[in-house]
Amino acid sequence: MSDHEQQQPAPRRGKVLEALARAERQLFTRPAPKSAKARMKFLRTRAGGSTAAVAERLGTSRRTVERYLAGKLTKPQKRLQAALVEATEFEWQPQVRAQAREQAATSRGMMVEVTAYFGFTCTGSSDDGRERQITTDISPTYVKQILELQEAGATEEELHPIVAEAITESYFTEWGTRADGLRADFTSVSSISFRF
Repeated sequence: MSDHEQQQPAPRRGKVLEALARAERQLFTRPAPKSAKARMKFLRTRAGGSTAAVAERLGTSRRTVERYLAGKLTKPQKRLQAALVEATEFEWQPQVRAQAREQAATSRGMMVEVTAYFGFTCTGSSDDGRERQITTDISPTYVKQILELQEAGATEEELHPIVAEAITESYFTEWGTRADGLRADFTSVSSISFRF
């Protein structure tokens, strides 16, 4: 059995991380490569022509990368397909993404739309936790923290508190004008999306 056939199941990104990736894909001014061969060629170019570097990044063998480049293999298994998509999107149009991230983290902020179970902590609060659908702006301060955590490889569980804090500030406390001391946490995220 070849290493191509022994690949592990595709890793799953959490909903917050996937939502951030989708928001970045919406920024692209040109479509990213679609076929496995085109993605491998693109990644090899970004790696300075090194098939070994591409193989290491994708968690596969150099020979497998060479087979895709030669067109001998065309349909990657799920794990490799997920790694190819993620690596290509990460490398695609870096200046477009960097500019949008910089603007969001310094001046513009981001919009978040989330459906999740929100629980609250506040002295004298009578509002029990429940599932809510919320659409609100997130301030650039929180956007900067979220994007820095994402770049540092934060897990889904590490991102939840900062996203919840950002939503609390903008939605529940209206930028500190009401409900002083309120803290909201969310769990059971049904859906989430971001817009730069």
